[in-house]
Amino acid sequence: MTSAAEITIESLQTQLNERDQKIIRLEEQLAWLTRQLFGKKSERFADTPPEQLLLSGFENLEEKPPETKIVPAHERKQRTTSGKDAIKLPDDLPVETTVIDLSKKDKVCKETGVALEKIGEEISCKLAYRPGSYFLKKIIRPKYAHPKKEESGIATAPMPDSLLPKCRADESLLADIITKKFVDHLPLYRIAEGFVRERIVIGRRLLSQWVVGAGLALKPLYNEMKKRILSGERLHIDESPVDIFDSPKLTQGYMWVLVGGIGADPPYRLYEFKESRKHGHAEDILNGYSGIIHSDKYGAYETYIRKHKNIWCPCWAHIRRKFFEAESGDLNLRTWVLEQIQQLFAIEETAWQLSAQERLQMRQAQAIPIIDNLIDRIKNRLVQGAILPKSKFKEALCYFSSLVPYLKNYTTHSEARLDNNPAERAIRPLAIGRKNWLFLGSPESGEAAATLLSLVQTCRALKINPQTYLEDVCRRIMGHSAQKLCELLPDEWLKARMPIPQQS
Repeated sequence: MTSAAEITIESLQTQLNERDQKIIRLEEQLAWLTRQLFGKKSERFADTPPEQLLLSGFENLEEKPPETKIVPAHERKQRTTSGKDAIKLPDDLPVETTVIDLSKKDKVCKETGVALEKIGEEISCKLAYRPGSYFLKKIIRPKYAHPKKEESGIATAPMPDSLLPKCRADESLLADIITKKFVDHLPLYRIAEGFVRERIVIGRRLLSQWVVGAGLALKPLYNEMKKRILSGERLHIDESPVDIFDSPKLTQGYMWVLVGGIGADPPYRLYEFKESRKHGHAEDILNGYSGIIHSDKYGAYETYIRKHKNIWCPCWAHIRRKFFEAESGDLNLRTWVLEQIQQLFAIEETAWQLSAQERLQMRQAQAIPIIDNLIDRIKNRLVQGAILPKSKFKEALCYFSSLVPYLKNYTTHSEARLDNNPAERAIRPLAIGRKNWLFLGSPESGEAAATLLSLVQTCRALKINPQTYLEDVCRRIMGHSAQKLCELLPDEWLKARMPIPQQS
């Protein structure tokens, strides 16, 4: 029979083992947190407590709701007259005048042949921008009328095409504001402060209206870009949270990112705003896409891939991260695995400098043996030897094992990649931006932000000045043929401006 002393010893030993495991887990967590806060790490994530968003000086979250008045049929917002939508300009602001006149034949009455008389002018003023200075663009359009037939009406030359009709901001100014917000990551209140330094006063509400209006007006270009990504051989997808302050509460939405195009680092970056992370959004965004998909192991992508039978290339960078974070356990195996994965990345760096066929041959000859060795050794480690069940090392081994059927997919398709880093890199500007502007004002502003982010970040990937691109496209899109919208996409826009090689 087992004595009471033996039972006590066995019980104490069990408690001691449990405490040892808990200590190891806590040490792993402490090491991970220390690395996130103080270590050199490209993917650094820090959650912002909700109460931190209420600090004064960022955004006025305590603004009182608009007053309402009762009308017979319904309740309507009381119109404010606080002047927040007004623009104040300095008296000595430079003015550049442009006269848009009728042609000579239009200055003659078509019925009688009598010359029309000038009776006045239509004057429009827009605040414009050129690098380093602001000025007022004054457009004068002479008005003409028949000297004796008043019923003939007034003839005036049409205004040039404008992205936002009747807007007091010129396209050059809109491009400047959009670039500052979505490339330089400045919130609108800082942009407004910058205008004040130039003695120009524009309210944040009006700036927000301009940004949202521009984003919605450029949506056709966004749709063209999405068509191109979904018609490609492969794409990369990821998602990241964004806060939405749709008064009176703060909620969480998600910005989904698609990256597509040709080459090792595809140029198209497309952001799509959704109010949640539910699986159905992946189905909606990918819209029946049947090509190669690069992603992390989020269930929404796995569900979509199983349903549509896509080729899935899981991200080896995520696998590497799992082993990098596993700082306890079998340190020799961890070091070996990280070295093997590093070799795979080195092979890819060389492979993408070769032709498609040579790339496949190099992967088959050099990468597949490394992957086979990784699979064999990790499987053996899972079935042999003790592993703490809740350790990060066990988590890394299991994560790797769950992806074994898909790990070699990239070696059989020349355009596939080893990782999902293009999508990860596309997330970074969004992550930097939300630390500055903190939240989106509404689902509508989320949709506009997605369009503008897509255009400017694609410009950055193609080494295009976003300001130059936006100013030109904003002036042309309203008069451009709907069937030729693809000509205004950043890559096509760049091709049209490249010098034509001269024939010798």
